[in-house]
Amino acid sequence: MSDFTGKTVIITGAGKGIGRACVELLTQRGARIVALSRSQADLDDLSAKFGATVISVDLADNAAARTAMKTAGLADALINCAGTNVLESVLDMTEEGYEQVLGINLRAALICAQEFARARISNGGGGGTIVNVTSIAGHRGFVDHVAYAASKAGLEGATRVMAKELGVHGIRVNAVAPTVTMTELAAKAWSEPSKRDPMIVRHPMARFAEVDDIARSIALLISEDAAMISGAVLPVDGGFLAV
Repeated sequence: MSDFTGKTVIITGAGKGIGRACVELLTQRGARIVALSRSQADLDDLSAKFGATVISVDLADNAAARTAMKTAGLADALINCAGTNVLESVLDMTEEGYEQVLGINLRAALICAQEFARARISNGGGGGTIVNVTSIAGHRGFVDHVAYAASKAGLEGATRVMAKELGVHGIRVNAVAPTVTMTELAAKAWSEPSKRDPMIVRHPMARFAEVDDIARSIALLISEDAAMISGAVLPVDGGFLAV
């Protein structure tokens, strides 16, 4: 089990789901957490329960995202967990839905990664690591997920570019691609048995993921145990993509 004592980790979307699970796990392992969320109630809870440094920000606002990352300051790792979805088909997709999903899932993640890397490089040493949370939806086609799939596939492509360009500065960049994970967001898309049951049977492990499954995989990628891993997309999917 990796120890993160003395390390600072910035986590976006820290208030709920995978982000919150990362806050809890990494705090238990000694990390200092800088938590970004647009929900002040969630931030207050993270501060009280885990001692996290908290920053309230709507990452859909480009300028606010940059300001938040500058406020967060120098860190050893960035975990881009912030995400959203608007369930629309190709024929029903709206400009508003597209902008909302791509703005949070892709553009905000790129801005946060850019500011993290700039801070590391300007500090003179480089180093550090970034993990982007993507999805198996970037690998398989799911009904009503057109903008979501585009955002996650795009973030995986950007992960590889960042690994290439930032590697010279000692910055590692990877992604995790979870299967359906039991968050509030996933529940909206997969709660109906007609959708849930056919999906579960496609998983060799016969279950969806829990947030702790994803948090532990992220912890591995930001640890020194993964010192030679960069540009990778790690499926955390119970074997879904293997069959």
